[in-house]
Amino acid sequence: EVGQETLLNLLLHNYLHFSLYDHAEKLRSKTQLNPTHRNMHQFCRYLYYVGRIRAIQLDYTESKENLQQALRKAPAGAKDFRITLHKWICMVLLLLGEIPERTHFTTPGMRKALKPYFNLTQAIRKGDLKAFQQVAQQHWEQFLKDKTHNLIVRLQHNVIRTGLRNISKAYSRISLRDVAQMLGLESGGVEEVECIVAKAVRDGAIDAKIDHTNQWMTTSEASDVYSTFEPQQAFHSRIMFCLNLHNEAVKAMRYKPNEHKESAETEEARKERLQQEQELASALQEEDEF
Repeated sequence: EVGQETLLNLLLHNYLHFSLYDHAEKLRSKTQLNPTHRNMHQFCRYLYYVGRIRAIQLDYTESKENLQQALRKAPAGAKDFRITLHKWICMVLLLLGEIPERTHFTTPGMRKALKPYFNLTQAIRKGDLKAFQQVAQQHWEQFLKDKTHNLIVRLQHNVIRTGLRNISKAYSRISLRDVAQMLGLESGGVEEVECIVAKAVRDGAIDAKIDHTNQWMTTSEASDVYSTFEPQQAFHSRIMFCLNLHNEAVKAMRYKPNEHKESAETEEARKERLQQEQELASALQEEDEF
């Protein structure tokens, strides 16, 4: 079984090396895996490969779960493997609209390797499209080497949405021309910005309205987040994370077969133990009386 897990990982590695993600998914879907993995190192690699496949297939939630699980199970000495996991987790979190914490990039021994992704995160957090494009162009060779360049292209829409969200919070009404200037989209014209804003409003990224006659964007007043279901959904996601972590920890526990039967005390052994305890108690009592 260990050989089967190793062979599957080698085949998946070969497919992903040549960017054959569809072939890798077909192989994974037709392979029956043993639920009790004998080699934890191979299982970590399998989770990493599945996480990469899911990220390319736009299933970022499952990709995040697989990558984080692989990071938790990865050996502490596998530094390069853990750095690779940190890079992919960072990309998936950004595509989900989440900003990784600073501690994600300050792990001892990984700061230099994660520096391009830290700069990328800073640009996305500010919603600065020009800074994002500069970072992407400056470290493009590194992103190509890490096989994350496809995800970098997708992140441009997230940068624009973050910038729109920041603008909607700062202005109650602003012209589309000023929005284009702030986002660095002057070359596209007002029509392109109008389409981008309309799509963001339709997707629920911002709460605003477009005045097509006057060509400005009017944002609604900020509502009380505690009057919505957002806190409940965030609390539910945290509970599910803790439950999944507990279940994975229980599955990771290993015991010898029939260990409980071997440790169980037989009737004869119990009688002998009770007799010895009684004799000891009697001897102690006699000593006290003497």
